[in-house]
Amino acid sequence: MVDVDLSQPPFTFLDDEGRERVRSGVDLAYFDRDEIILETGQPGEFVFIIHKGEVAELDTTLPSARERIGHYTQGDLFGAISILNGKSRYRFRAEQESLCYLLPKALFLQLCEEYPPFAEFFRQTLAHKARLLTEQRAEGGVTMAGFMLARVSECMREPLCVGPASTIAEAVATLHDSHADSLLVNGDQGAGMVTKTDLLNALVLEGRAQDSPVQAVAHFELVTVTPDQYLFEVLVVMTRHQVERVVVMEQDAPCGVVELTDVLSYFSSRSYVVSLQVEQADSLEALAAASRRTPELVRALMAQGVKLRFAMGLLAALNGRIMNKAWGFLIDEPHRRDSCLMVMGSEGRGEQILKTDQDNGLILADDLDWPDCAEQMQRFTETLIELGYPPCPGNIMVSNPEWVGSVTQWRGRIARWATSRDGDSLMKLAIMLDSHAVAGNPVLLEQVREELFERCSRDEILLSYFARPALRFSTPLTLFGSLKKPQHGIDIKKGGIFPIVHGVRAMALERGIHVTSTLERLEALAEDGRLEARFAEDLGEALSLFTQLRLEQQLARLGGEGDKGKKPDRVVVQELSSLERDLLREALHIVKDFKQRLSHRFHLEYS
Repeated sequence: MVDVDLSQPPFTFLDDEGRERVRSGVDLAYFDRDEIILETGQPGEFVFIIHKGEVAELDTTLPSARERIGHYTQGDLFGAISILNGKSRYRFRAEQESLCYLLPKALFLQLCEEYPPFAEFFRQTLAHKARLLTEQRAEGGVTMAGFMLARVSECMREPLCVGPASTIAEAVATLHDSHADSLLVNGDQGAGMVTKTDLLNALVLEGRAQDSPVQAVAHFELVTVTPDQYLFEVLVVMTRHQVERVVVMEQDAPCGVVELTDVLSYFSSRSYVVSLQVEQADSLEALAAASRRTPELVRALMAQGVKLRFAMGLLAALNGRIMNKAWGFLIDEPHRRDSCLMVMGSEGRGEQILKTDQDNGLILADDLDWPDCAEQMQRFTETLIELGYPPCPGNIMVSNPEWVGSVTQWRGRIARWATSRDGDSLMKLAIMLDSHAVAGNPVLLEQVREELFERCSRDEILLSYFARPALRFSTPLTLFGSLKKPQHGIDIKKGGIFPIVHGVRAMALERGIHVTSTLERLEALAEDGRLEARFAEDLGEALSLFTQLRLEQQLARLGGEGDKGKKPDRVVVQELSSLERDLLREALHIVKDFKQRLSHRFHLEYS
């Protein structure tokens, strides 16, 4: 019996008996350097599992300089698709003396028939493989444990409804009898919501009569979800919209209500109450205490195997609420109405999980008189530092007058940047393109961003200059298509994250797409027909993989587990599992393909 390592997918989809059949059925074969192991068009007879050596995958239909499309090393396997498809689409050649385990075709097909997940592995896209990696990382091997499986339908309450003719007194009596905090009113505008606080304010502060119609105090702009949505998504929605309850809609009719207390009760782990602590904070000290718990929340989310997109959404919303509350504590109401605090960079895109440098700016209404604005902004920057957001090395902060200005001043800056087209100006345009309002009046930011799109989206020369930095850093793949393996690791931010983020940003600017999240931009580009849906999905999964690997480095350093001298953007390939290496290589090839598309679209090959 051969002692082959079967601890990695796809063999983890087999039970103990299935793995024993593999060990009993494989043989070991030697291949000399440059020997063709599997030829294009040849029927597949074996699945090859590399014990030692390296194997190149070649597309013989391409010119020799581009024919190398894959590279396999110890622990990798190939040849399965050739069996499933009847013949090999590509040529596989030993790059050096290699030893491979040979799994016979008959045994492989038997395993595929008896273990459907095993067979499905070989037909999966990058998105499916990435989900597999998430499952594998989750504690106890359970994927999306607990809250990721919970749906709204499992946690919603029956809606408490009254008719359009109901009075305030009747509504109060209904709430009292039902021990509820809110009810729905079937009004002329559809369903509206009334809370105990609304009724109390109507009777005491506004002096309304008890026989007044309750729909006069109802809120008809509801935040809604559907029964099939994940409960975790609802927590993100509540945090982002600053509400404590949402209405569940089905076929345009309310079928339930979900309260924040219900969600937090369902999520029994104490990590998930960080958002509630932020909402309940009544001082900067209390807000700082809640803010310090966000790394704990991140660790809990990662340990549960939560999909990175949901984690980024929650943390982005949470960071926005922290800044919003700090703004409310420090800035007077009149100034809040006529100004807009914006965050930029990864925070603006909603792609920052752990707190890093501040990237923020301030837009003022043209007629706003704020004599001590500079002093207030300096205090706000210092407050954010106390809340755990380090100062920006590039000084992109509201304490810097260059990042504070009226709507007219901001429009003037954008016009100058668009005309200059130098490196610094293009960087500032990119920063503003990712800007997102977290406090104050968001309409002011919309006015400024409209100027940006109007100035830049149809300027072909500017777009070419703007897109060029996406090609600045080389993709960390060797000439033969395998992963580079420097001892100090590959820079995943420069080699993987930045080309996707900036390339997608350039395409979004060209198409006038206003959303700031890279994943939402990809979806919009696919809907627009600018990218194929499959390729857009693969780009999104590649970005998530890079971000995941980078986050693990950051969390290890925070927990004192990692090498303090290792930069958090660097990933040591030698320390990755076989599946992680396979995913990383595939993701970097997707980046390489994307850069070629960018080069063609924006004529970067001539620059």
